[in-house]
Amino acid sequence: MKVKKYVAPSMPEAMKKIRTELGNEAVILNSKVIQTGGFLGLFKKRNIEVIAAIDPKPKMEPVVKNKERPAPIFQESQGSAIPKDSLIQSMVKPDHDEKATEVVLKELNELKALIQNFPAQKGENNIPYPEPIKEVEQMLLGMEVNEKIREELLIQLLERWYRSGAHLTKNELQICIKELLLLKISRISHGGISFTKKFVNVIGPTGVGKTTTLAKIAAECVLKHKKKVAFITTDTYRIAAIDQLKTYAKILNVPLEVCYNMEDFNKASIQFSQYDIVLIDTAGRNYRNKKYVDDLSEKLDFSNNIETFLVLSLTAKQKDMEEIYQQFSTITIDKFIFTKVDETSSYGAMLNLIDKYNIGMAYLTNGQNVPEDMIEAKPEVITNIILGVDRHE
Repeated sequence: MKVKKYVAPSMPEAMKKIRTELGNEAVILNSKVIQTGGFLGLFKKRNIEVIAAIDPKPKMEPVVKNKERPAPIFQESQGSAIPKDSLIQSMVKPDHDEKATEVVLKELNELKALIQNFPAQKGENNIPYPEPIKEVEQMLLGMEVNEKIREELLIQLLERWYRSGAHLTKNELQICIKELLLLKISRISHGGISFTKKFVNVIGPTGVGKTTTLAKIAAECVLKHKKKVAFITTDTYRIAAIDQLKTYAKILNVPLEVCYNMEDFNKASIQFSQYDIVLIDTAGRNYRNKKYVDDLSEKLDFSNNIETFLVLSLTAKQKDMEEIYQQFSTITIDKFIFTKVDETSSYGAMLNLIDKYNIGMAYLTNGQNVPEDMIEAKPEVITNIILGVDRHE
């Protein structure tokens, strides 16, 4: 059997090379996304690596029973070791009988037929996935997970599909995609307040629920972590916002200071020097205007031991969320907080953003109740929500 590795910018281009050199009878053995080139670790290009094979002298003998134990689904992939005691390993049958082998051959023949008629149209995802994996693809599309992440996950899923002998059920595929997504999400640090910095600042556009979210964080600090908490607000544009925070401060029995400028902030910092955590609420403005972002720097010293969370609503368009992030790019953003989880059925945007900007998630909120409707963003929680397994944990 002739085996050869191909590297191309896209799957269609890789398929074109395979058909040209090996012909239409070639079979894909493995494929994955790789990074090539670059200078000093920068400017790397994203490519597809495909391993294909062709038997120059195909045998016509009938299929015989293969008594060897199949290779486990979970192997080291792209430098990340996957646990051997994974749930998926228990799903692989120890032996392949003739019927199972015929199923695999049927899948491979279907794959070859699809490659032969491969349209390779620009801008389309033409990777020939088996039908069960197409269903996973449709689920990711419905969640609005972007094309780059979908292709990365589905290629890994396709590899596991064939390594299992095409035996995975729909439920087993769901477990596979969940583990792949969890592995991807876990590469970035997530979770709530680190308690390594004294000040915690929440920023974001109007209407995303910053003040309510800040109250939920304060309640968690007081009730769960037994911390001594104080409030600072720089939202001097809306009297209602100050009154709302005063109400929360009274309920939680924590002090509140209103700061109109940097001098007020410095005085409040001295006043609250004995407190464990000082939570800062900022004005909700139209941050498409960079002037409002610059106003923040006139009231807060962002070099002064501050942990900053950018609050975004999942009901907003991803393009708008990216524009908001870009406007705040002059400020160091430690983590995202996504609100209104209960008001949408599409959660791919939060995965797209944390992947694009390599910034983790602190919390998700799913209602107006304080302090109940807030979830600490652990990788397992994020994965379940993206896959629609549990939206209101």
